[in-house]
Amino acid sequence: MKRVWALLPAVFLYLSEGVGELFSVPEKKNYIYGNVEHPVKIYVKMHHNSPFLACMDKELSQTEIIDPISLWMGPNGKHLKENSHINLTSEGKLMITSFQASMSGSYICTLTYKIISEETQKEQEIYNIYTFMAFVKPFSPERKAACSKLSVDCEEITNSNVHQARNRIEEFFLKQTNILKHEFNYIPNIHYVEHSFKVIRIDSCQPGFGKNDILHSDCASCCVVCDPRTYSPNTDVTCQACLTVHIYGAKTCP
Repeated sequence: MKRVWALLPAVFLYLSEGVGELFSVPEKKNYIYGNVEHPVKIYVKMHHNSPFLACMDKELSQTEIIDPISLWMGPNGKHLKENSHINLTSEGKLMITSFQASMSGSYICTLTYKIISEETQKEQEIYNIYTFMAFVKPFSPERKAACSKLSVDCEEITNSNVHQARNRIEEFFLKQTNILKHEFNYIPNIHYVEHSFKVIRIDSCQPGFGKNDILHSDCASCCVVCDPRTYSPNTDVTCQACLTVHIYGAKTCP
């Protein structure tokens, strides 16, 4: 089955209510926390929602901070506003809804907060920067119509259906051979041989997507949206170089 994914950009400013208010984030499984040491990669299915991106690291989420301000900023340098694709929480978390390839990019969040210094017992202002990279995984064109009416994981259902179809086809040919052999005492020259039916995976990606097990080692088997300066015009699994491309998911080299 095809596996594909893409990147995000945006900006959101959150100022907690009240001066000197303590702020802490309860740990939840659907949160993705940042890391001050390296970018955090996120892989999102096409037309699905991203997980919530928390503008802090997991360790910080277990502590109390004062007057947090979260500033989200993307590659275009514009502030992110609430709309049909953007969900912003009162805690400064970000979720992208109905994700599209055109939303590719990096999300950079600056968190400003205060702590009480143990030595001086005075407030000390701290700055942390978190970078999130999100990549998209679209459905193949053949599956879009079938998947649009499903509320569950379309890919898992598709994979299951393929295996069921394979088993039923094998069962049909096996029964046919047994009936011809035992009831009619006849075996044609061309007939089914048990365990000879196989399903072969065809490795391909949609145009505008490719695989890179070095850049995307966390999802080496995924088709990921082609980066700027690369493109993919067909169902090959490689994004080709093109210096005149400045967008994600390019299908042509102008």
